[in-house]
Amino acid sequence: MPEEIDALARIAAALERLAPPAVPTVDWLSSPAYVWDKGGARAVTRLQAPALALLRGIDGQKAIVTGNVARLASGHAAHDMLLWGSRGMGKSALLRASVAAEQAKAPLAIALVQVAPDALAGLTTLFTQLSAVDRRFLVFIDDLGFEDSDGAGPRALRSWLEGGVEARPANVRLAVTSNRRAIVGRHASEQDDPLNPRDAVDDKLALADRFGLSIGFHNCSQDDYLAIIQGYAEALGLEWQSADALEWSRRRGARSGRVAWHYVVELAGRAGKVL
Repeated sequence: MPEEIDALARIAAALERLAPPAVPTVDWLSSPAYVWDKGGARAVTRLQAPALALLRGIDGQKAIVTGNVARLASGHAAHDMLLWGSRGMGKSALLRASVAAEQAKAPLAIALVQVAPDALAGLTTLFTQLSAVDRRFLVFIDDLGFEDSDGAGPRALRSWLEGGVEARPANVRLAVTSNRRAIVGRHASEQDDPLNPRDAVDDKLALADRFGLSIGFHNCSQDDYLAIIQGYAEALGLEWQSADALEWSRRRGARSGRVAWHYVVELAGRAGKVL
């Protein structure tokens, strides 16, 4: 009998080692931001975001996004948002900055939840958890794009946005950034499909149409590029020359808010400053 008890104890210990660790519970009221990945949710103790005043060259987009985030934080009617267009023009930075600005007024009013690319399938579980919390959430999916062969992903996103039994709850809104207005790639050949040529196009556009706000971000002009640098340089006490800044952009082959920030990092490095 003692031998049998000892054998059972060893078996139980082995099973415990094989079992996955318990997923820690997350306090959805304690942090300004969270990350949702395949392992579940984890809290982010500090939301990294630039000051809204430093985001220049996108004044129209800024007014729309900040206004909508303010509505959500106040518990008023708010839209799901699609931010689309040129790379490096501050789409994700604007979302983070807008949430941070509202948290400066009322820390517990709203939180940002960024969804990892490999965790879209778990959004329904995330929504279930958030629906039980007395707080507003902006669920953020960065740089979203679906391959032409992916039909399930766009259909699930349409269902989450509107009309599905697993749609996001009332205290949650989705914000998606994408380089493409329709999120799903489109080709000229779609117009020439002999079988229902509009069906494929309309089905893809229907995904973007589910967002209450579709906000375009366009290529950065030279004046906007220099204005972005000027804002950062003034805030950080950095000296700079426009000719040097333009040469930096020429070497990079682009002008954007991201390229401007990289130049500011270069300036800070030259000056021996820590950002």
